[in-house]
Amino acid sequence: MPITYHVVPHEDGWAYRLDDVFSEAFPNHAAALAAARIAAERHERSDEDRFISYQSEDGKWHNEVAAGRDRPETEVVDSAETATDAPTPR
Repeated sequence: MPITYHVVPHEDGWAYRLDDVFSEAFPNHAAALAAARIAAERHERSDEDRFISYQSEDGKWHNEVAAGRDRPETEVVDSAETATDAPTPR
């Protein structure tokens, strides 16, 4: 199951969203779409193993090693291609 980046209207502009987290706002659709594609490509790129720390929803901190070769498949979904109420890009 791929990780999906959604390009959506956001804060009087456009952004991409991964789950419930939004990127910075971009002034136009094309910039947000390009940034989402770059983020998705980087998400798939193999790298070195890394030590990561993160806080779970219950407030506990976790430490683990993220394998650099274990990368997810990603996709970019553009809401402008499917929505009729999307704002006009600037």
